[in-house]
Amino acid sequence: MTRIPEKDRDILEQAMYLPMLLTILERDRILFDKGSFKLKQPYLELIDETIKAVQYDLKKTKDAMRKGQMKVEEISRDEAFTMFLFIYKGYEEKHNYFNPRIRNRVQELMEFYLKKRFK
Repeated sequence: MTRIPEKDRDILEQAMYLPMLLTILERDRILFDKGSFKLKQPYLELIDETIKAVQYDLKKTKDAMRKGQMKVEEISRDEAFTMFLFIYKGYEEKHNYFNPRIRNRVQELMEFYLKKRFK
């Protein structure tokens, strides 16, 4: 059983997912930049704006973690699972995440930042 309240666990998970999303967006930006699109500038601007929004939310997440005495570290990774260490006010908990679930959550976040945040 976890000692971490759900609200704080959500913050820790954001600290896991947002850097992954940034990595994907930065790689995609390079692909769009090198791609043979007739009008690539709108795509690059959309990705740049999305990167800025994710970076802003990541900064807010890190500030909340610092204020709440929280840290998250990746411990191990294999084909199926990734293990993270959550440090919460001096307590340490290990959490295993199924890699396809991580991918799906990052995809959900990407869809939010690219489309739904404008609504």
